[in-house]
Amino acid sequence: MRSKIIYSTAVLVAMIMGLGSRAFGEELPPFAASHLGDALWASMIYFACRVLFTRQPLWQSLLLSLCFSFGIEFSQLYQGEWINGLRTTRVGGLILGKGFLWIDLLRYTVGIAFSYALDRFCWPKKSS
Repeated sequence: MRSKIIYSTAVLVAMIMGLGSRAFGEELPPFAASHLGDALWASMIYFACRVLFTRQPLWQSLLLSLCFSFGIEFSQLYQGEWINGLRTTRVGGLILGKGFLWIDLLRYTVGIAFSYALDRFCWPKKSS
């Protein structure tokens, strides 16, 4: 239960920071304003995987979150009318994105790798 609370808190923190990076991007250094939001979105996905699959090995959440994030990005290559309608809404745009960018795949990879490293090496684990 403690792990689910920690991971849920991490999801919330990543979400707030990601939305903040979008809302206050002009206050951030240009590099951070360009890349931080997508990395934080992917970080949120990693921690959401940990909430859902707390008992699974960390590498499975790493792989699942990469597959999910890449799947969302590649789905942006499809430009059907119905999905573009969803993308025009605020929530749809945040979840589905607007258009495919190769750089987003790198941003997602960095965000997930950072979250995995934080999870693996920095957070205390239960002793057996």
